[in-house]
Amino acid sequence: MISLLYRLADRARDWFRRRHWTHDQAAGRRGEDLAHRLLRRQGLTVVARNYRPRSGNGEIDLVAREGETLVFVEVKLRATSEFGAPEQAVDREKRRHLERAARDYARRAGVEWERIRFDVVSVTDGSQPEIIHFRNVFRPKRTL
Repeated sequence: MISLLYRLADRARDWFRRRHWTHDQAAGRRGEDLAHRLLRRQGLTVVARNYRPRSGNGEIDLVAREGETLVFVEVKLRATSEFGAPEQAVDREKRRHLERAARDYARRAGVEWERIRFDVVSVTDGSQPEIIHFRNVFRPKRTL
């Protein structure tokens, strides 16, 4: 029953977004919604969505907590895997932007840099979405 309610709510939100947002914005938000639900099922607590530091450099799709660890999650969505898996789009430049935004968030939250990690949730959106959570995708540089 709860699963049915979630699906109905998802469809209503998706319908509204597609009417008022661009296709890419609506699809991206749908991917974030699916990733958010997956992380919650895995026991993580999502504490922020679409975090941008004041400097405007970078954005973090989801910020979650898993025990004492602060987890920064990049969500990558593709309609198909024809041009490669979604997680392959997290390149060096994207990692640099994620790290910059994560440093700002961790500093503001008072979390030591050693207690953070970076994850990627890959969403291939078809008739039956495929969602894969990759943990600890890369190790950030230590703080100076």
